[in-house]
Amino acid sequence: MLARVTPSIISGTITAPASKSSMQRACAAALIRSGETIIKNPGVSNDDMAAIDVIQKLGAVVTKLENGDLHIVSGGVNPASNTINCGESGLGIRMFTPIAALSDNPITIMGMGSLTTRPMHFFDEILPQVGVSIASNAGKLPLQIQGPIKPQNITVDGSLSSQFLTGLLMAYGGAGASDCTITVASLKSKPYIDLTLAVMQHFGWNVECINHEQFIFKAPSNALDNSTIKYQVEGDWSGASFLLVAGAIAGGIVVEGLDPFSTQADKAVLQALIDCGCQISIQPNKIEIAPLPLKAFHFNATDCPDLFPPLVALASYCTGKTVIEGVSRLAHKESDRALTLQQEFRKLGVTITLQDDLMIIEGGKGVHGATVHSRHDHRIAMACAVAALKADGVVEIEEADAINKSYPHFFSDLSYLKATVDYK
Repeated sequence: MLARVTPSIISGTITAPASKSSMQRACAAALIRSGETIIKNPGVSNDDMAAIDVIQKLGAVVTKLENGDLHIVSGGVNPASNTINCGESGLGIRMFTPIAALSDNPITIMGMGSLTTRPMHFFDEILPQVGVSIASNAGKLPLQIQGPIKPQNITVDGSLSSQFLTGLLMAYGGAGASDCTITVASLKSKPYIDLTLAVMQHFGWNVECINHEQFIFKAPSNALDNSTIKYQVEGDWSGASFLLVAGAIAGGIVVEGLDPFSTQADKAVLQALIDCGCQISIQPNKIEIAPLPLKAFHFNATDCPDLFPPLVALASYCTGKTVIEGVSRLAHKESDRALTLQQEFRKLGVTITLQDDLMIIEGGKGVHGATVHSRHDHRIAMACAVAALKADGVVEIEEADAINKSYPHFFSDLSYLKATVDYK
């Protein structure tokens, strides 16, 4: 897909997309419990669809109801296939690998795109410690595993990604772990683990978190019986961050469906928006945002690295040098995002310097029309589109269909907000 974004003034009210972080965790929880689950406001991104396909292959029966809700019936992990494919979802591969190991069936775990090059050596090191045999492709996909997983006290490294820990927490819950502790060193992206624990608690698992260093499994609550559980998927702060930045640059707009008290890590975008000086009103379930003269800001994105792309778009219009910390978290995304942002925004006339763990963006000097490439990275495509809204000419984004991974309605939502966007 080639998308052409013409400089535009946007306005209106839009509802945030469903959170794929919330949706995928809910799918996993619905799979590993016995009973019925109703998921309300289900996501429709490629990652969400991959999660639905995985839980079906691992034994869940999924039906879409007339009102759009998902009805899921499961008796736990009972694989209907000896192969699962997590698409391009980093969370999916890291979460569902330990969950698949709840079964004693041999299972091959596949992925697509950049996922095939991402490091998975964590599983080579940890799964054998909990009774799971594993063979990987030198620490990469495909993975061949055979359980069942046997929960016990273990210590794991949390420095690469919190998603590995999410998978272990879910698998331990599904295995009925009790009086068992997972100890974690150097945990990154702590808010994502808070989201995992919130979903698990909703579904009935009882895990005590001590300083994000120890996770102690207690006896589960009665919610794990065969009753029906209803789960509402939150609005997505990750996807909405692009809308909010668009409002700060070219608004004003109102973004509805966001919980200011969410455990989602990317809620931290609010602090950056406040610090840059835009006009913002934070209310229950909606954010009103509009432009004012924007100034450079300093932001630590170590625990929310997915905010780099929208914040680079924002910083491009902030007078001065914006500094964002946490560059080391960007190497193993859909692209090497630090280099990709530097190279693609250079085409737009924005200078980005990478210095140790810092990204320095020289803003306020104008954004130029140009042709850029998504690098098959959904967040790069969206960042370039948002930056285009106040550029001095049309911005063309090649391979813009990368947005389907997380936010397939992004361009139509921009159009709904009166931006001039052509995409086909």
